[in-house]
Amino acid sequence: MTTTELIVNQLESWYEALITNLPSMAVALIVLIVTYFISKWVSRGVQRLVQHKVNQVSVRKLIGKVAAAIVIIGGLFIALNVLDLNETVQAIIAGAGVSGLVIGLALQGTLSNTLSGVHLSFRKMVSVGDWVETNGYEGEIISIDLNKFIMREADNNTVIIPNKLIMDNPMKNYGLTKTMRVIVHCGVGYESDLDHVRDVAKQAILDSFDQIKSKDDVEFYYREFGDSSINFMLRFYYDIENGIQKLINTSEAIIVIKKAFDKEGINIPFPIRTLQFDNQLQMQNVQEKS
Repeated sequence: MTTTELIVNQLESWYEALITNLPSMAVALIVLIVTYFISKWVSRGVQRLVQHKVNQVSVRKLIGKVAAAIVIIGGLFIALNVLDLNETVQAIIAGAGVSGLVIGLALQGTLSNTLSGVHLSFRKMVSVGDWVETNGYEGEIISIDLNKFIMREADNNTVIIPNKLIMDNPMKNYGLTKTMRVIVHCGVGYESDLDHVRDVAKQAILDSFDQIKSKDDVEFYYREFGDSSINFMLRFYYDIENGIQKLINTSEAIIVIKKAFDKEGINIPFPIRTLQFDNQLQMQNVQEKS
């Protein structure tokens, strides 16, 4: 048999196989087309389903794409079965398992951040706009992406933290209560009437902050006998949404307490160090110089 005859026979064999499998190929093609449109519908449906629980658009799109990919993979396997390619399906599944293991090990850190981002998006205790303190930083949450946590500090610096660190470390969320404690530390002279100092400080806060209804809402504690003053701590709760407002209220409390103390003649001393020399040592030094 010549080479030409071999080629012709092979082409005829392929043609017969094509004609024989043409119905199956048509069905497989229809399955793939239908699967494509179903995946689009599933993706949109899943995104609408999770939009009330997931605030981040990027995470919602990711979840929708994952759902669509699952549908497409299922449709691909059905199409391969229609074409009677069971061995191919088994090879794809085996290869996907090995490839998934290799990719998972190579992208362990990235995948960890991504999964942490998805988890954070489902947590109702953390949302964009909250004022939080975590990993040594404090500020307002700007965004929670798939792999990073972005926040803005009070000095307008932007801090980017990997999501894995957010999940692995404690977080203080000031946005959960909308109420913060304002704390002021100060000291008065040893000659002061301590009862009078306490009444003046509490009254100053009561007169200046409208949410404080009585002196009992203001806590006042003497803490220690300092080097130059008797030190105290004053604190009260106030409706505050972020750390900047807390700083503003703390500053205002310091101002009104200082004005009240000045009006009542209450002394806020500053540290003074007195150096006392022995007279005999001074005379000896003078004689040596002369």
